[in-house]
Amino acid sequence: MPGLLDTAAVKAIARRVGFSKCGVARAEPLDPAPLDRMLALGGEADMAWLGAHRAERLDPARLLPGARSVVALALAYGAPARGRGDGPPPGTGEVARYARGRDYHAVMRRKLKELAAGIAEVDPGARVLATADVAPVMEKAWAQRAGIGWVGKNGCLITIEHGSWVVLATALVDRDLEPDAPHPMRCGTCEACLPACPTGAIPAPGLVDARRCISFWTIERRGPIPKDVAGELGSWMFGCDDCQTVCPWNRRGAEAADPGLAPRPEQAALGIDDLLALGEEEYGRRFHGTALARARYDGLVRNALLAAGRSGDRRYRAAVEAHLGSPHEGVREAARWAMGRLA
Repeated sequence: MPGLLDTAAVKAIARRVGFSKCGVARAEPLDPAPLDRMLALGGEADMAWLGAHRAERLDPARLLPGARSVVALALAYGAPARGRGDGPPPGTGEVARYARGRDYHAVMRRKLKELAAGIAEVDPGARVLATADVAPVMEKAWAQRAGIGWVGKNGCLITIEHGSWVVLATALVDRDLEPDAPHPMRCGTCEACLPACPTGAIPAPGLVDARRCISFWTIERRGPIPKDVAGELGSWMFGCDDCQTVCPWNRRGAEAADPGLAPRPEQAALGIDDLLALGEEEYGRRFHGTALARARYDGLVRNALLAAGRSGDRRYRAAVEAHLGSPHEGVREAARWAMGRLA
């Protein structure tokens, strides 16, 4: 006979499935102030979807009518990190740590499917909506409310065990589960992450302005990157970890990473020459099934062109010039900018 679904049962299922952390919160509306502060600033940049579903982000019952509990989940991906002063090998651009293995969305989908199946075994009548980074759910806010960790001054969810080297998911459930206590803020007086951001994208603790964020420009931005930003992307080809690398809680972030997210050496850094010579067919073969595909073919080539321009190395001139006639506007603009830097 099916047993009664409770918090202990849900956490046991989450552990069996392989989640690193699990917590539970009541499915009550969230405080709108943090989201509204970011939207009022215009900090969402081109990511209009952050404001388009504001009501759903703040109230889980709008996504799952009758939702009573939110199960917050974390999966660790931490990898041994170089020191912050150590850049990638010459001729390459660095990749954010979360994108150095399989696409975490695929790993999460499998685990969430198994979680929902496990809940159904215990309580066949329970309704569950389990998602990871695709539905309008404020995963970091729920993770803090469910006691998994706290939202740090760099805007990342930080855990005691894994630092901020985690990816998040949630499962809305129409059952009353005993909630965990919210996690206290543990940053204290530390503000190392604020000055560590090379573009000043963290103007105040907990507030990230995507209009200055390297991760936004190298991943989410579609099309051209403004000239005043192109020269500020540093050594990053995809994403940026600078505000996390300096965090004291990340000194132990390499522990207990999920095997499905294990880093691949060839994805830690991407060769500028390789990307400048990349064709769309090869792009599909090489990056399908990885988070790097989020930037799309034209985004990766654009990023490589900008990296070539920032390098000042004139040996890239011929490869850069070949992209001046690209059908992709962002690639053409990046090639023109790079040629100007290499002249």
